[in-house]
Amino acid sequence: MKIIIHGGFFSESSTSQETKIAKQNALLRIAKDSYEFLKSHSALEAVVYAVSLLEDDGLFNAGIGSQIQSDGKIRMSASLIDGSTHKMSGVINIEEVKNPIQVAQILQDYDDKVLGGSGATNFARKHGFEAFSTEIPQRRAEYEAKLKSLGTGTVGCVALDSEGKIAVATSTGGKGFEIPGRISDSATVAGNYANEFCGVSLTGVGEDIVSGAVAAKIVTRVTDGFSLKDAFEKTFNELKPFDGFAGAIAIDKDGTIYHQDSHPTMVFASYDGVTEEVFK
Repeated sequence: MKIIIHGGFFSESSTSQETKIAKQNALLRIAKDSYEFLKSHSALEAVVYAVSLLEDDGLFNAGIGSQIQSDGKIRMSASLIDGSTHKMSGVINIEEVKNPIQVAQILQDYDDKVLGGSGATNFARKHGFEAFSTEIPQRRAEYEAKLKSLGTGTVGCVALDSEGKIAVATSTGGKGFEIPGRISDSATVAGNYANEFCGVSLTGVGEDIVSGAVAAKIVTRVTDGFSLKDAFEKTFNELKPFDGFAGAIAIDKDGTIYHQDSHPTMVFASYDGVTEEVFK
């Protein structure tokens, strides 16, 4: 069993040492908590659990820590893919839902698996997700002061369970100050993809990640026989002509954990029950 999570790029938040330490501690705690959960649950359930914990932590740009768009509203996106069934589900630009990834989980059982805007929000309400203000003072202060960040914040998780099944979940609060209606990569196969061979979750500039079809390319290359390292290298090299801004985490069917970013430092943590790793 293996698990790896990411929490966007460090440049997305304050660059203080205090914030860096807080993110390191939070990521390692969530990785270990999620690994314990994985012991008695499937990979699919574990990635939802991990991303829900990240959505509940205001340090990260998802759930309650989401950025505010140019019209003053918060809209979030999230998606989930089961590597064993190849089924992807997600929500795009959902509003006032604390855990968008849990709405994506419910959609796994529906024919219509990706919902956007008011349709996604209404679906959540019908399934018991009460209106929940995800705004926190830090994000409002950033918005009012027009302190636009690099827009590189997303959270994600890849897990390999005891049965060898892989799943991926990704959630984002957007880049902040975007045009309402903008679509991020997080609910697309560019930012979140898995099959029985490999699972990948992305963070960074959504437009760059979609342009590079990053997650789908990496998984396809591993499926076709590339090592995880070589699949990452080739795919990230293809971002260079347009200076693509991306970071990715992955696990393959053999339990290999890998991560890479084009513009350090992506914040991440991994755990396999013995070895832990966290961004420095």
